[in-house]
Amino acid sequence: MKPAAPLWLAAPSRFAGLSRKRARWVLALVALGLLLALTALASVGPAPVSGAGAPSRDDQSDVVLYESIVDGIRHGGDYYTVAAGALRAGDYPLRPFVTFRLPGLAQIQAHMPAIIVIISLYLLSFCVVIAWAIRLREALRGWAPLTIALALVAGGMMAFVQSDLWAFHEIWAGLLIALSLALRRPDRWLTAVAIALIAMLIRETAALYALVMLGMAWRDGARREALGWAVALALFAAALGAHAFAVMAVTTPADPASPGWAGLHGPGFAVQAVALSTAVRLFPLWIAAPLVALSLFGWAAWRDPLGSRVWATIATFGALLALAARPDTFYWALMIAPLSLVGLVFVPDGLRDLMRQALDKRRITVTRVTR
Repeated sequence: MKPAAPLWLAAPSRFAGLSRKRARWVLALVALGLLLALTALASVGPAPVSGAGAPSRDDQSDVVLYESIVDGIRHGGDYYTVAAGALRAGDYPLRPFVTFRLPGLAQIQAHMPAIIVIISLYLLSFCVVIAWAIRLREALRGWAPLTIALALVAGGMMAFVQSDLWAFHEIWAGLLIALSLALRRPDRWLTAVAIALIAMLIRETAALYALVMLGMAWRDGARREALGWAVALALFAAALGAHAFAVMAVTTPADPASPGWAGLHGPGFAVQAVALSTAVRLFPLWIAAPLVALSLFGWAAWRDPLGSRVWATIATFGALLALAARPDTFYWALMIAPLSLVGLVFVPDGLRDLMRQALDKRRITVTRVTR
């Protein structure tokens, strides 16, 4: 069947050329994904929050903890000593070493006026929007779908423009991952790698993104790019080793240990976490959950290497949330929130093409045999 003219996309979706059998398999997987998303209605919920995708700002919240660490450094304290004291004062676990955030973000923020930190956050958010506007303009036809796409970017960044979250590590790392993805091109990947390394040095879970990009580069035969991602991961591993050694110097076996990260709350919890971190939290969960799932489908529908990379990144962090996150660590979803809704702009073309191929009833009829 000849592909139909695209609706919003500049080129046919990934599903336009599927055979009927494969299209039906994909359609079944989409239906399964929607059903899994709806398990959010019966899943354990994230911890109570205030604001958009942020922990409650009481004396024990993570946000206040990180602010107190920055304040302690501003007053001449050593990062690890200050962090250990703040964790103990708040009855937080100090073991294993990953309960301490890497020191880079706090050190930088402590040596900057508070207003400059907030302005920097807004500038980074603006850069993410502009970078994605450029990439999406190449993929979409006309200003209407582009405007919708940018509104979806903004909807994924509700928490990222709240000035009282400047000390929250996931805010900065999530923006950097989104910027890295927007800037990565097959012939220009070095900047994307460098930005991803900064994200990893702010929040170590950003290494999952680098691993995804390494795997995709290797799959595509881009060996030099794959090597670049491998070098970035090696540098991060070295920094993480030094961090672990420094944490050991300020902790003792008597310090409390983390309850672990084996939440196993399933895909419904992951969907809830993403919904709570974005604008769809304004909708009832029975509407928000399918929207989150459809956005992931939309990224898969975009026939572009960038679409595949965004899809793989969101799916990987979704798996992390489903398998490892606890109700009080739902904010890991902020790592993918900026792009979690944008895939909805690709859904009309992707779903139309998929249904068209799945319902194709054409038959080849032999009317005459010649010898």
